[in-house]
Amino acid sequence: MAASKCPKAILFDIGGVCVLSPLEAIATYENKNSLPKDWINYAISRSAPDGFWQQLERGEIKMDEKFFRGFNADLRNEKLWKDFHESFRNSKKKLKDVANPTQLGDHVSLKAEAADSKPTDQDRGAQQPQKPEEKPDDESSAKPSLSKLAKDTTIGDPVSLESEDVAQSPRNNSASTPEQSKSSSSPSPPEATSTLKSLPPLPDIDGESLFWSMMAHSRIPDPYIFPALLQLRKLPAKERPILAALSNSVIFPPGHSYNNMSDPPESDPRTHFDVFIASADVGLRKPNPEIYKLAVEKLDKLNREEGGSGVKATDCVFLDDIGENLKTARELGMKTIKVVLGKTWRAVKELEQATGLDLMDDKTRRSKL
Repeated sequence: MAASKCPKAILFDIGGVCVLSPLEAIATYENKNSLPKDWINYAISRSAPDGFWQQLERGEIKMDEKFFRGFNADLRNEKLWKDFHESFRNSKKKLKDVANPTQLGDHVSLKAEAADSKPTDQDRGAQQPQKPEEKPDDESSAKPSLSKLAKDTTIGDPVSLESEDVAQSPRNNSASTPEQSKSSSSPSPPEATSTLKSLPPLPDIDGESLFWSMMAHSRIPDPYIFPALLQLRKLPAKERPILAALSNSVIFPPGHSYNNMSDPPESDPRTHFDVFIASADVGLRKPNPEIYKLAVEKLDKLNREEGGSGVKATDCVFLDDIGENLKTARELGMKTIKVVLGKTWRAVKELEQATGLDLMDDKTRRSKL
């Protein structure tokens, strides 16, 4: 496989790219606790820029009782709960680039960017038995929701969900009055008024339990991108691009087991990068352009120290599962590869084209042709 010009550097997001997406853990939590689909994503993302999750990713606060109290408060924001039902669910607004969570370094920034289709059996692979396909009740449910995709996808295939349509919120099941019947028989605007009257009580979410389930899920390597990273790492340094991580991250408390490398260490993505830029360490988080510029500065310095001519943004390829993060990278001149939930192997094929290197084993390649 030949490429016209191999990039000088490849930057990887961590959560939803090198490791599994925490969005899957969120979907599981919502389903288990009978929560409205996508409410957690909505609450975290709309708390930006100074929600407790965002502050934690910038390293401005510690992961302690104060954080978890604040995180719980963000998940029980009455105004957001009202907006979620009125503006998001009932009018079926398209959720774009809502914050996405992740562990080793990519906590939320709940993504919502459209997977181009429902994951196929081929995309799910042999890790998960096939489930009978559900027929949509109406047109609004024909598109898979973010939560549905997260649950239907092979564990470990991260995210990048674009503009999803979300089903309407539950309605009052009581018998309708003649006036209600009359109004329902004629065209009417979205049900903002009726929704406000029947707004469900705020769900009681255990933010700390949710948080740790997300962190645990995000420690599992992705079955396609992580092996590709290992393939790149095996090459002599002078024959491969500089490998860098650019990740929204958190700092775990001193002594916490997540500060240690995974067992075996080779299964931990942090051991395979030449440069690691973590948001909580530098006080910046994606998609702030400054964290990308900082990454390029570090890559340029390393390249020059090794006798190279330097690295510019145009010399880099960046993999991420969040459209907003990719947009900033493109605006700065980087080439980008979107990693889609349930289809992470496609990103590996694009990376092969960008580098001219074989990054899949024969068995995987045959199964994905």
